[in-house]
Amino acid sequence: MYNLITIGDAVIDTNVFIDDATLECDVNKQNCQVCLNYASKIPLTDSFQAIGGNAANMAIGATKLGLKTTILTSIGKDANGEMIKENLKKHKVDTRLLSMDKKIKTRYSVVLHFKKERTILSYHQERTYDFPKNLPKADWIYYTSLSEGYENLQNNLLNFLNKNKGIHLAYNPGSIQIKNLNLVKEILPRTDILIVNLEEAKKILGADLNDDRVLIQKLLALGAKEVVITNGGQGASAGNENGVWHCDSFPVEVVSKTGAGDAFSSGYLAARLYNHDTSTALNWGIANSCTAISSSGPEKNLLNKKEMAETISKFSSIKPKAI
Repeated sequence: MYNLITIGDAVIDTNVFIDDATLECDVNKQNCQVCLNYASKIPLTDSFQAIGGNAANMAIGATKLGLKTTILTSIGKDANGEMIKENLKKHKVDTRLLSMDKKIKTRYSVVLHFKKERTILSYHQERTYDFPKNLPKADWIYYTSLSEGYENLQNNLLNFLNKNKGIHLAYNPGSIQIKNLNLVKEILPRTDILIVNLEEAKKILGADLNDDRVLIQKLLALGAKEVVITNGGQGASAGNENGVWHCDSFPVEVVSKTGAGDAFSSGYLAARLYNHDTSTALNWGIANSCTAISSSGPEKNLLNKKEMAETISKFSSIKPKAI
């Protein structure tokens, strides 16, 4: 019996850091492009490889917080795939549902870091995703980013959930999934917790709104029982039938934003699995994400339960508030 099964792609991230570039922005600085000298050799200030992908990051973060976790994912039978498998094992994530396919390449990304922001060049390959005939028992499933060809897996997942009413679903759709809003909206009525960032919330609703409370209420109306919206340095908001809360980010030095969203999600969901209320879960999510962004390198700082309590105590002046 697992506390959590994560479903989604695992990725190898090659992180590169540069100083020799410029930003070109519009008048309102809402849209910016990183500009490099064309056909030139650009020096790097640092680089490293690390395991990535929402499902893998969630599995590692949840395991560190004491949850028994496994990951359902398909990777290539290649060097990158072996690196992912060994890294998951190193972090004590169960890999019994991990499959390796010699017909596909393991997904990878190049993460370009410049001025404490990152631009991600992501490789997706359409593949056939298999859903196990006998999925192990679990309290929760975390369903997240997949490549093209995920539709059959989602259909099988939805059928499985409808037959197993006691299993809870947390849904964090990726960029490929959000392109098909009909399939997103199809699974929302069976979703216990929807986790999205501000831009994703707007895309799902087709509305250019910036009011977290209004966005959450509209997403709840689509069927999700609880909705969480993250907004980078502005913190995060969450709501359900009992109300809506917001928690500001903790004041930490930003070293790298890579993995911040997944760190938040693992903190938030772990708190809910430990039966904490929504406002406490926001605190856990913010604490985990702010710890993650204050570090760089192949091993991001993620909190265990003891460190979670210490971090929240350290920033005790910042508390979730009803909005």
